[in-house]
Amino acid sequence: MTFHSFLIKYGEIGIKGKNRYMFEDALVRQIRYALKEVEGEFLVHKCHGRVYVDCEGEYDYEETIESLKKVFGIVGICPVVRKPVKELEELKKDVVVYMGEMYPEGDKTFKVEARRANKRYPVNSMEINCALGEAVLDAYPEMKVEVHHPDVRLNVEIREEIYLYSEIIPGPGGMPVGTNGSAMLLLSGGIDSPVAGYMIAKRGVEIEAVYFHAPPYTSERAKEKVIDLARLVSAYAGPIKLHIVNFTDIQLAIYEKCPHDELTIIMRRYMMRIAEQFAKKDGCLGLITGESIGQVASQTMQSLAATNAVCTLPVYRPLIGFDKREIVEISEKIDTYETSIQPFEDCCTIFVAKHPVTKPNVERIEKSELNLSENIEELVKTAVETAEVITVGK
Repeated sequence: MTFHSFLIKYGEIGIKGKNRYMFEDALVRQIRYALKEVEGEFLVHKCHGRVYVDCEGEYDYEETIESLKKVFGIVGICPVVRKPVKELEELKKDVVVYMGEMYPEGDKTFKVEARRANKRYPVNSMEINCALGEAVLDAYPEMKVEVHHPDVRLNVEIREEIYLYSEIIPGPGGMPVGTNGSAMLLLSGGIDSPVAGYMIAKRGVEIEAVYFHAPPYTSERAKEKVIDLARLVSAYAGPIKLHIVNFTDIQLAIYEKCPHDELTIIMRRYMMRIAEQFAKKDGCLGLITGESIGQVASQTMQSLAATNAVCTLPVYRPLIGFDKREIVEISEKIDTYETSIQPFEDCCTIFVAKHPVTKPNVERIEKSELNLSENIEELVKTAVETAEVITVGK
């Protein structure tokens, strides 16, 4: 079966009222971006409240579908066969061929749903339904009509051409990236943070990211692992501007001058401070983390409150109520899991305390941070100014 177009079904965009066109335009842009590297030529356009991808000449069907399945805002992808507008008797032949090629096993219930957008066509929708249903039954007696819960809904749209489609391939849902501002993701080499970035991007938020590198305690391979994770997330979220911060001197200062049971919290607070500097500079509207309540010592309610205390931007934690199994399932779905579990340590695990405080007191933490007052501002300034910035994604 050769498909000439894809009808793109969207969900929430349809209830946006007078602003709907803005979201449709963003969806069209994201589809064009997703198909940029796919073999073939594609015309992405809006028509009568629909979004279509028309395929010009030869193209890679499987690669096209996989690319479209990563575009937020799409809830369904319908492969379409286009035919010239013709008389009903000729249309019946086309429909019989279509059903035979799509469902060669034959044992299906079906319903024809005709839509006559071109009112100049001389037969109305109800008459088309009856005529095409009868033609299918005559050709394939093993098929049965079922109007309420059919196995197959054969859609026949009479437009400037005739569109035939019956399959709906699920899309990721959500909103087109770029329709809800931007935010800064604290990206580590673990399982959680790439999933958090994916989930916020799904709500239409453009993602930037910051990674804290600690050479020589963390290897270049650990850094490459994080870049790989950013690239995998960018398949859904679009290009990601990644800030790679050398965090070694700050960590060593904290390790030398602060209580060891508070190391993780104090390091986390300085990560949030630095991430917020990048976020404000680039106009991001919040920070994103992969934290989940109670998963580790730095993610208790008290610990989250202590890290929040240094931020003026909102901190978005889409995984806050998830357990690890649920997070792993999403990471497997978006293909980040196998990369996340590669055995390259990040800076957090290198400097972790044996017995970290689980219920930190903010006033006590702030008092401990006074031990750093001699040079911490200069260390932070240097870390920000020397950060490596790369754009990840196609």
